Amino acid sequence: MNIIKHLLNFRKTKTWGERNPEAFVKYLRHNGVEVGERVKFRYPKHTVIDLNRPSLISIGNDVDINDNFVIMCHDFGSFVFRNLYHNFVASSGRVTIGNNIYFGRNVTVLKGVTIGDNCIIAAGSVVVKDIPANSVAAGVPCRVISSLETYYAKRKEMQIEEAIDYGVSIIERFGREPKIEDFNEEWCIFLSKEEYKNNSTVQGYVDLRLKQYVNDWFLNKYNGGGVQELRAV
Repeated sequence: MNIIKHLLNFRKTKTWGERNPEAFVKYLRHNGVEVGERVKFRYPKHTVIDLNRPSLISIGNDVDINDNFVIMCHDFGSFVFRNLYHNFVASSGRVTIGNNIYFGRNVTVLKGVTIGDNCIIAAGSVVVKDIPANSVAAGVPCRVISSLETYYAKRKEMQIEEAIDYGVSIIERFGREPKIEDFNEEWCIFLSKEEYKNNSTVQGYVDLRLKQYVNDWFLNKYNGGGVQELRAV
């Protein structure tokens, strides 16, 4: 029984949780953090979640979290108060992260913050205030720089120029014509259903990125936008 208890307790340790993203989610849940479905911490060993007050942290569904991510639901600014005023002042607050959120690298979320659904938080951001739903936010301190809808439209336009430049770079650097297999993300601009079916490498790229939405993507009216321009170049 002691061995079983030891193994159960070990599941609550960060060492156990750092094995892989799935184990890290289980580790957080074991320690009292609310974590939804399909949440991915890409680099558990480089992630710091404040477990001092786990009941204050809630993470929704479909959240993708990149390298060097930090959540703090309390701070020790009272260190300065103690030395100057010989007093202690407590400091804590909830951190609530909604559904369908992407965090870039090196993001810190501090106490008292709510991030709404469908948000992109850019790399290097320090989130100190609430971010409303359907926003793209960046900076120190983090602030809204665009609505998600506006950013979505902008990215659909910019991806074509970026893909063309990538293709040109292959010609310049390697002295050969680009192959469809080179475009492990840019396929979204020009890929046909036939090309998807007949190329297992590209199929792997598409399935990895789109997951369960592959069929929806082929039916989407935006599929193929910019194809003629890209193929002409």
